Amino acid sequence: MTGSNRLMLRAFVLTLSATAPLRAQSTAPAPHVSLFTWEDAALAGGFIVGTFALRPVDKYFATRLQNKYNQSNQFLQKTAVGFRTIAEPGAFIIGGTLYIAGRVSKQRDMADLGLHGTEAVVVGGVFGGVLKDFFGRARPFVHPPTDSTGFDPNNWQIGRGVKAGDSYRSFPSGHTVAAFAAAAAVANETSRWWPQWKWVIAPAMYGGAGLVGVSRMYNNRHWASDVMMGAAIGTFAGNKVVRYHHRTNPTNKFDKWLLGTSINPAPSGGYSFSWLVAPAPR
Repeated sequence: MTGSNRLMLRAFVLTLSATAPLRAQSTAPAPHVSLFTWEDAALAGGFIVGTFALRPVDKYFATRLQNKYNQSNQFLQKTAVGFRTIAEPGAFIIGGTLYIAGRVSKQRDMADLGLHGTEAVVVGGVFGGVLKDFFGRARPFVHPPTDSTGFDPNNWQIGRGVKAGDSYRSFPSGHTVAAFAAAAAVANETSRWWPQWKWVIAPAMYGGAGLVGVSRMYNNRHWASDVMMGAAIGTFAGNKVVRYHHRTNPTNKFDKWLLGTSINPAPSGGYSFSWLVAPAPR
């Protein structure tokens, strides 16, 4: 073998040895990120304890909020209506608007926020609706203070929510579920973009969601423990939806189709829709 051939052989061997680790790195599967964590268990435990802790004082809060002074206060009346509307249908309107605006303007983060926020509200609403039907808890107005028994927060009957109608679907609060689901989704999404602002955005979002729950108590539609459980369901829905789409399964088909949509002005007026369909990363 000539000297030039030996030199070429050495170069070939060195090239193989250098690229082998790189090839192994490029084909290695990404580590799996679990959807649920131990922190979830701790958070769930806290919400459950909070719900049971409020049960003995449900009647106290209902009585306080329904006194003549609070109920005749026009500022409180208008504020309660405003927060209730922000939760439903506001959460759907805001989420849908952000999604469409993000698609039209090609701002993926905006569309992402609108899509996942709306999804969180839907997921939380479905789960909350099942519990409403199952527990069949009477709303506060079913037994007003003028009744001989007064407020009765212990009026439960399994399955009654299905057959007895909305008056017996108090637990948990659906508006509170929607508010906290949207708040959790926004807090999680924006913390990825602006981590330095998460301690400002998250408290503002959760604080507003909490006021939605208070407004439902003020309107005599829910007990305090209904609101606490609604906050729990909504928070979990928002947290898990964002975690699933960005960490557990970032190549999911839901995002591929709905965030891969391109919305452009059509030459003849209006808008045209197109999808970019590409194979998922291996």
